[in-house]
Amino acid sequence: MLFSASIFALSALAAMLIFYYRHRIASLIPSTSPLQAGYTRLTTFSSQAAAGLTSGNFDLEENNLQGDSRLGLDEAGVSEVHDIMQRQGVSFDEARLIRHKRILRDNGIDPSGMPMDAKAVTRL
Repeated sequence: MLFSASIFALSALAAMLIFYYRHRIASLIPSTSPLQAGYTRLTTFSSQAAAGLTSGNFDLEENNLQGDSRLGLDEAGVSEVHDIMQRQGVSFDEARLIRHKRILRDNGIDPSGMPMDAKAVTRL
Protein backbone atom coordinates (compact mmCIF):
# COMPACT_ATOMS: atom_id res chain seq x y z
CA MET A 1 0.00 0.00 0.00
CA LEU A 2 2.77 2.42 0.95
CA PHE A 3 4.64 1.51 -2.23
CA SER A 4 1.60 2.31 -4.42
CA ALA A 5 1.06 5.64 -2.67
CA SER A 6 4.71 6.65 -3.13
CA ILE A 7 4.61 5.72 -6.85
CA PHE A 8 1.42 7.76 -7.26
CA ALA A 9 2.95 10.72 -5.38
CA LEU A 10 6.12 10.64 -7.52
CA SER A 11 4.05 10.40 -10.72
CA ALA A 12 1.89 13.33 -9.64
CA LEU A 13 5.00 15.36 -8.74
CA ALA A 14 6.58 14.57 -12.12
CA ALA A 15 3.38 15.58 -13.94
CA MET A 16 3.21 18.88 -12.03
CA LEU A 17 6.88 19.66 -12.74
CA ILE A 18 6.47 18.88 -16.43
CA PHE A 19 3.39 21.11 -16.57
CA TYR A 20 5.16 23.93 -14.70
CA TYR A 21 8.27 23.80 -16.92
CA ARG A 22 6.45 22.97 -20.17
CA HIS A 23 7.63 26.14 -21.97
CA ARG A 24 11.27 25.45 -21.16
CA ILE A 25 10.90 21.83 -22.18
CA ALA A 26 9.14 22.80 -25.42
CA SER A 27 11.96 25.17 -26.36
CA LEU A 28 14.44 22.29 -26.14
CA ILE A 29 12.49 20.14 -28.60
CA PRO A 30 13.27 20.83 -32.29
CA SER A 31 10.33 22.52 -33.98
CA THR A 32 10.67 20.82 -37.37
CA SER A 33 7.87 18.50 -38.19
CA PRO A 34 7.52 16.23 -41.22
CA LEU A 35 5.17 18.80 -42.75
CA GLN A 36 7.78 21.56 -42.46
CA ALA A 37 10.78 19.47 -43.51
CA GLY A 38 10.87 20.75 -47.11
CA TYR A 39 9.48 24.23 -46.38
CA THR A 40 11.25 27.29 -47.73
CA ARG A 41 9.96 30.83 -47.42
CA LEU A 42 8.80 32.58 -50.55
CA THR A 43 10.23 35.90 -51.61
CA THR A 44 8.56 39.01 -50.27
CA PHE A 45 8.13 42.54 -51.55
CA SER A 46 11.32 43.54 -49.72
CA SER A 47 13.52 41.00 -51.45
CA GLN A 48 11.92 41.72 -54.83
CA ALA A 49 12.48 45.45 -54.41
CA ALA A 50 16.12 44.80 -53.55
CA ALA A 51 16.42 42.77 -56.77
CA GLY A 52 15.18 45.75 -58.83
CA LEU A 53 11.69 44.41 -59.51
CA THR A 54 9.89 47.66 -58.81
CA SER A 55 8.76 50.76 -60.67
CA GLY A 56 6.74 53.92 -60.23
CA ASN A 57 3.55 52.07 -61.18
CA PHE A 58 4.34 49.07 -59.01
CA ASP A 59 5.95 50.69 -55.97
CA LEU A 60 7.12 47.98 -53.61
CA GLU A 61 8.55 50.48 -51.12
CA GLU A 62 5.15 52.09 -50.65
CA ASN A 63 3.53 48.68 -50.23
CA ASN A 64 6.10 47.79 -47.56
CA LEU A 65 5.55 51.04 -45.68
CA GLN A 66 1.79 50.51 -45.71
CA GLY A 67 2.25 47.02 -44.26
CA ASP A 68 0.99 45.14 -47.30
CA SER A 69 0.96 41.45 -46.37
CA ARG A 70 0.89 40.07 -49.92
CA LEU A 71 3.84 37.98 -50.98
CA GLY A 72 4.32 39.55 -54.40
CA LEU A 73 5.31 37.44 -57.41
CA ASP A 74 5.99 33.77 -56.87
CA GLU A 75 9.45 32.35 -57.56
CA ALA A 76 8.57 31.34 -61.11
CA GLY A 77 7.06 34.76 -61.81
CA VAL A 78 10.10 36.60 -60.47
CA SER A 79 12.49 34.56 -62.58
CA GLU A 80 10.28 34.89 -65.67
CA VAL A 81 9.98 38.68 -65.33
CA HIS A 82 13.72 38.97 -64.69
CA ASP A 83 14.50 36.83 -67.77
CA ILE A 84 12.17 38.94 -69.94
CA MET A 85 13.86 42.11 -68.69
CA GLN A 86 17.32 40.78 -69.55
CA ARG A 87 16.50 39.10 -72.89
CA GLN A 88 14.33 41.86 -74.35
CA GLY A 89 15.93 44.83 -72.61
CA VAL A 90 12.63 46.20 -71.32
CA SER A 91 11.64 47.86 -68.07
CA PHE A 92 9.99 46.07 -65.17
CA ASP A 93 6.51 47.33 -66.10
CA GLU A 94 6.89 46.19 -69.72
CA ALA A 95 8.20 42.79 -68.61
CA ARG A 96 5.21 42.33 -66.28
CA LEU A 97 2.86 43.27 -69.14
CA ILE A 98 4.54 40.80 -71.52
CA ARG A 99 4.29 38.04 -68.90
CA HIS A 100 0.65 38.88 -68.22
CA LYS A 101 -0.22 38.77 -71.94
CA ARG A 102 1.51 35.39 -72.23
CA ILE A 103 -0.50 34.01 -69.31
CA LEU A 104 -3.73 35.30 -70.86
CA ARG A 105 -2.82 33.84 -74.27
CA ASP A 106 -1.92 30.47 -72.72
CA ASN A 107 -5.33 30.40 -71.04
CA GLY A 108 -7.23 31.25 -74.24
CA ILE A 109 -7.94 34.92 -73.51
CA ASP A 110 -7.11 37.76 -75.90
CA PRO A 111 -5.54 41.01 -74.61
CA SER A 112 -8.96 42.71 -74.41
CA GLY A 113 -10.15 40.08 -71.93
CA MET A 114 -12.48 38.24 -74.30
CA PRO A 115 -12.14 34.46 -74.70
CA MET A 116 -10.54 33.31 -77.95
CA ASP A 117 -12.71 30.19 -78.07
CA ALA A 118 -15.29 30.58 -80.85
CA LYS A 119 -17.79 28.50 -78.89
CA ALA A 120 -17.64 30.71 -75.80
CA VAL A 121 -20.89 32.48 -74.95
CA THR A 122 -20.19 36.13 -74.19
CA ARG A 123 -23.71 37.55 -74.60
CA LEU A 124 -27.18 36.31 -73.80
